[in-house]
Order: sequence, then C-alpha cells, then structure tokens
Amino acid sequence: MSLKTIAGHREKAYELLKADANKILKLIEVQMENLTMPQCPLYEEVLDTQMFGLSREIDFAIRLGLVDEIDGKELMESLEKQLTVLHEASIKEA
Repeated sequence: MSLKTIAGHREKAYELLKADANKILKLIEVQMENLTMPQCPLYEEVLDTQMFGLSREIDFAIRLGLVDEIDGKELMESLEKQLTVLHEASIKEA
C-alpha cells in the first residue's frame, strides 16, 4: 500500500469517528430538548452506551494504526466537554 493510500485511510477513519461523535452530540441535544431531563435513567443509559461504543471504535482504530492515540483521546475529551456544556445548560433552564 502506498503512503498516500495509508494517509487517506487514516484521514477517512478519523473523519468517521468525528462523525460518530457528532451523532452522539446531536442525539443527546434532541433528547434533552424534547424527551427527558439529564437525571432520567434513559438519558444516562443512552449516553453511557453511545460513549462506550465510540470509545471502543476509537480504540479499534488506534490498534489498527489508523488513528493516533493522542487524537483519539482528544476526540473523546472534546465530546465529553461539549456534553458537559449541554448538561449544564439544561440544568440552568430547569
């Protein structure tokens, strides 16, 4: 495989992980706006399940050498920060 092909696979893998992180963020935004409060067990279960799934995807991509470990951790940390902001905003509104 050429270096260009490998770089393309790495870029694609990271973009897919970012898209999955964005889906989780959107899912939680919709859930908080329309369905449940952050203290709801359903909200917590969905969030935990989605975050666990994303962390496993990132770990798999890291083990394949498609994503750098630092980039994977930064992606998870960024999502966690965004979710914290959403959670805090919903508590202030309540």
